[in-house]
Amino acid sequence: MTRDEIVSRDKAHVWHPYTAMDAYIDEVDPLVICKAQGAWLEDVDGHRYLDGNSSWWVATLGHAHPRLVRVLKRQADESLLHCTLAGIAHEPAARLAEELVAIAPPGLTRVFYTDNGSGSIEVALRMTLQMHQQTGAPKKRRVLALEGAFHGDTLGAASLGGLDVFRRVVGDIGLTCVRVPFPDPDAHARAFEVLGRLLREGADETAAIVVEPMVQAAAGMRIYDPAFLVELRALCDRHDVLLVADEVFTGYGRTGTMWATEHAGIAPDILCLGKAFASILPMGATLATERVFDGFRGAKDRALYYGHTFCGHPLGAALAREVLAIYREEHIVARAKEKELLIARSFARIAGLPGVERVRHLGMIGAADLAAPRSIAKSDPSGYLGKLGWRVYDEARRRGAYLRPLGDTVYVAPPLTIANEELARLLEILEDSVRTVTREPPPCP
Repeated sequence: MTRDEIVSRDKAHVWHPYTAMDAYIDEVDPLVICKAQGAWLEDVDGHRYLDGNSSWWVATLGHAHPRLVRVLKRQADESLLHCTLAGIAHEPAARLAEELVAIAPPGLTRVFYTDNGSGSIEVALRMTLQMHQQTGAPKKRRVLALEGAFHGDTLGAASLGGLDVFRRVVGDIGLTCVRVPFPDPDAHARAFEVLGRLLREGADETAAIVVEPMVQAAAGMRIYDPAFLVELRALCDRHDVLLVADEVFTGYGRTGTMWATEHAGIAPDILCLGKAFASILPMGATLATERVFDGFRGAKDRALYYGHTFCGHPLGAALAREVLAIYREEHIVARAKEKELLIARSFARIAGLPGVERVRHLGMIGAADLAAPRSIAKSDPSGYLGKLGWRVYDEARRRGAYLRPLGDTVYVAPPLTIANEELARLLEILEDSVRTVTREPPPCP
């Protein structure tokens, strides 16, 4: 089909995620991608765009990594693409679980497969709540999470969210969640004080605390001190509360270490994985300690009655094993260190541009908050619903980069395998785009 034919059919029938569809249908001229290779997206007209967010943080190894493509074909040739994991074992899932446990933070010994990152959080919630019910703590029904948190879109995961734009639709349908202040550098003590009080006064009702270790992604790539995780681990141990680490975004080297919890030298009771986990297929996993697993032993009605149709499917498991092999054999995390320096230097320069309020970086992440010019009405939305980042998006697209903003926050989270010269070009495009947007008056309505 021609580009116009694709767009016509798309706008007639496709409901896009995180998209105001009236504006999309009436105003948006979408990218029409036909190929993705390495750090690049290519549209039907032959234009190429550097993928500045790894296609929603999935393609940490870039697009169509040749080793993953080979495994995809090989597994298909073996005629084992899908079978249920209910009462059945197969080699890809068994070997993947063994390899995950070998590199996971200490103490995580059991692997439950699911179909995406939100699903892995959903599994973690069910594990924590049911385990406490079955081990003599039936009052433990409450979960803590940080303000600004985003843990996924399924009902339980959305209930944890600290961003109202995502959570308000679930209202009081979901589980009981109490939010703790985000540990900003100037609010670390306050966050720890509130958390400590909540646990001292309600430990017998608190099942778990769920955190995105080191970085809150959807909230605007907000970064906090690893000391908070150290203190959090100690509090959880003291009050018999499970610590759940949501590494769906932060895992697989994004923050400069394989797991973000490594920055603090701690291990969670439950670890949630997705996105980069199987790279080119939707799949996730929830890792748990033996203590959590033991809470489900015994009578048949103590089982974790939960699972997805594609739980541990052989094709996804084979791909996830190859992802681990590539990380191990190609030293992906270590080789990204040089690229981290390029990001740090670029955002140091961006910090000096007019209209930039604050910048931050960690590992293969860099982010900048943009300030609205005085000429923009104060009533205009800001934060996640802000428009400034989308003006940068438009400028970057014209220059050959795909940068999906978080409202007034622009960021990069490119593939860890992006070539240095490609990363330099991506960062140059970002800098030029921010400079153009912050020095120009906003367009007339």
